[in-house]
Amino acid sequence: MKFQQNLRQVLQNEDLNFLLSNRLPRNTLTRAMGWFSKLRHPWVCRASIAMWGLFTDLDLSDARKSGFDSLHDCFTRELRPDARSIDTATELLVSPCDGIVGACGDIRDGELLQAKGFSYTLSELMGSAAEAQAFAGGKYITLRLTSAMYHRFHAPHDIQIDRVNYISGDTWNVNPIALKRVERLFCKNERAVLHARLSASGHRLALVPVAAILVASIRLHFVDVLLHLRYRGPNRIDCHAVASKGQELGWFEHGSTIIVLAPAGFSLCAGVQTDARVRMGQALMRLPAPP
Repeated sequence: MKFQQNLRQVLQNEDLNFLLSNRLPRNTLTRAMGWFSKLRHPWVCRASIAMWGLFTDLDLSDARKSGFDSLHDCFTRELRPDARSIDTATELLVSPCDGIVGACGDIRDGELLQAKGFSYTLSELMGSAAEAQAFAGGKYITLRLTSAMYHRFHAPHDIQIDRVNYISGDTWNVNPIALKRVERLFCKNERAVLHARLSASGHRLALVPVAAILVASIRLHFVDVLLHLRYRGPNRIDCHAVASKGQELGWFEHGSTIIVLAPAGFSLCAGVQTDARVRMGQALMRLPAPP
């Protein structure tokens, strides 16, 4: 236990953390980790999970199964059916994932906050100024998934997904240390923009899963391709997927970030603020009052 605490303290040094997770060949490490994590050998799997637990507060008590075939199998684990409670109130948008609120608030002049002193434009994040305009004056919430968290994400309301825009990019770490040092980081990393509408009200909604080092792979149930560094298109994938609130949409290969975007009229729920921990199914935003 003392060794584990000392090890974590060393890795919390900002300069060392940034060096180890960003100044090494990020894409090469990401591909290597993808290969290693899928090795199906009981000794390799057990040793890898044990090592993972030294660096994080890994808790597998809410996993659907207790044994795993590989490190990847553990990363992408499913939850027990009763492990999360979904707020069913129709006027509420719920969290699509477990996470820590990195930033949240108003989309002002087309800009969002990345970290104190750093902002970025919604048009660059989404890859289109016209599509960003639909969220002018709206709200956003950045949800950071740590490596130890549950890595699947779900529908925040009853929605219809019209298309996915895949934007290839880098694999910078997305932890708070990197967010304070790398400008416009979310706009540099690989990401997918999920364009959706609320089934009942028709309000626009967008979810932006952002990949990171050792992640760089996003799986969506309603798209028949794996979105990763070697994917070569098409970048716009039209679809017609319908999902009910809380229904699983896909997963990351590891922890990363999801940015939730809502148009003008939505408001943040009480308690949703920077550094707050949320769980999948917990209320995030309130829909506009009906006219």
